Order: sequence, then C-alpha cells, then structure tokens
Amino acid sequence: MSDLSHVLVLAGGLSYEREVSLRSGRRVAEVLRAAGVDVETRDTDATLVPAVLSDPPDAVFVTLHGGAGEDGAIRSVLELLDVPYVGATPDACRVAFDKPTAKAVVRSWGLNTPDSVALPKETFHDLGATAVLARIVDRLGLPLFVKPSRGGSALGASIVRSAEELPAAMVGCFAYGDTALIEQYVQGVEVAVSVVDMGDGPVALPPVEIVPDRGVYDYAARYTAGQTEFFAPARLSPEATEACAGMAVAAHTALGLRDVSRTDLIVDATGKPYFLEVNVAPGMTETSLLPMAAEAAHRDLGTLCKGLLELAAARR
Repeated sequence: MSDLSHVLVLAGGLSYEREVSLRSGRRVAEVLRAAGVDVETRDTDATLVPAVLSDPPDAVFVTLHGGAGEDGAIRSVLELLDVPYVGATPDACRVAFDKPTAKAVVRSWGLNTPDSVALPKETFHDLGATAVLARIVDRLGLPLFVKPSRGGSALGASIVRSAEELPAAMVGCFAYGDTALIEQYVQGVEVAVSVVDMGDGPVALPPVEIVPDRGVYDYAARYTAGQTEFFAPARLSPEATEACAGMAVAAHTALGLRDVSRTDLIVDATGKPYFLEVNVAPGMTETSLLPMAAEAAHRDLGTLCKGLLELAAARR
C-alpha cells in the first residue's frame, strides 16, 4: 500500500465541462486504487469544506475542468484549508486560464503564437458588430479561429473561413463566455504536449498528434471514441518533436505552472510550432491526451498520479 493514507479526487463542478470532469475523476481514482492508494472522490458542493475539515486528506488531485477548477478558485479554498494539492497555484492558474493573457506571457518569452485579438461581448455590441468584425478580418486575414477566452473542451470554438461566417461564430462563442479570442488559423498538425515535474524540473512527455475524422477537434471529437485518430508519439521530424517539447516546457515555466500541464500547439509545414493554449488540469479520460502521452513514454498512469500526490503531500 501507499504511504498516502487518504487521498481526495475532486471531480464534477458546475462548469460546462462537468461530465468530462466526472469521467476524468473516475479514471484517476481507478488508476490510483490500482496503485495501492486509498481514494475518495468528491464533487464541489456545500459538503466539501466540512468533509475536508473533519477528515483532512494527505493531498488532493484536482480533475475539475473549466471554471473554478482551472481559474484558481478551488485551489484558493484548498490553501485556506491548508490542504496540499497537485498542480499550479491559484495565481498561476488565473494567468494560464485566460487565453489572451497566457498568449501575451509566452510571447514575451519569445514563443510563437498566432496573432489575435480579444473582444468582450459588450465592445462587440457597443461599437457595432459589422464594423468591428470587418476590421478584424482586414487586420488578421482569413481563415480565423474563434474561441472563448476562458474554458476548454472546444466548447464555443469554430473555424471561420469566410467573413460571412464570422458573426455566427462570435454568437456561438459568446454562448460560452463573455470574451472571444479571435486568432489567425494556422494550418498544420495539431499536437498536444504534456509536461510533468516530479521534483527534478519540468519534462515533456512524447507529443500526441490529433487527427479528427471531420477535420475539427471539437467536443464530440474529443470525447467520443472513434471520432479522432491519435498518434503517440506524433509523426513529426526529430527537430519538430524537440521544438514542441521545448515550447511546452518553456510555456510551463513562463506561466509559473507546477507538477503537470498540457500545452496545445500547431506545427506548420516547415516544422515550426505555434503555442495555442495551456491546460492546468489536463483531461484524464479514456480519450484524453496526457494518459496517451504517459503510455507512449512507458510510464504507468497510476504510478505517475501517485507520485504527483506524494510530491504535493510533501509540500505541506
């Protein structure tokens, strides 16, 4: 059995990604139990704080996606409760979770990221949608990629190939958030690079290449088995693979992240990677990318999760 006598996995929450979070939580609990860890799974409701106070866990594994799970709010509560947890601090989460802010930070470190503009819903309406959108197309060109500035799982995200498609894309985006990030769409290979730090510094796992059947890695393609083909490791040149690994580790470092993260990239035809966004609570479902990367690296997922919990518990 593990030296960890009591571990808590947080899953669920009230974000749009609740169902994915519940699946991630179940998977993490399963692999931890297989690794000999006593696990309790809890949702984020009114019973959480009293339960933690009455029976404090050795450490918490946060598998909450979107909203409070990744914006630092739940981690702030865990710190108030003096409970160690796997992952980035609240301050780092706040920076990483806001995509325009994260892009600005990594760009200041010299990393490539597509040109973009962040547009709040109020500005979109107050200044006149037609005039603003026309200027965006003039400035950034086509095609474009539109997505909420916060959140994940590709909810509210879409590719825009003509100016006529942009208004509908904005409306769809605003259904999931108050600010839209509109960025140049870079044609290339979509890659995810997970980073883990077991105490010796951040290390990139093998990149995972994503090939959705319908050409778009949307919510259904992410979480429906058989709708996307994955290659782990990605079918990249050694030079491109090294560049992707270096970018993911640099983003992890620049954003002040801790323990684990996943960076999403596009690699163009020349092998040049572009930073898209970073995830501080990577998905852990059967179709998620970090578990695929761990398998490609010949690392047992349960052992990896257990090690991260032990590292967190040692920070108490």
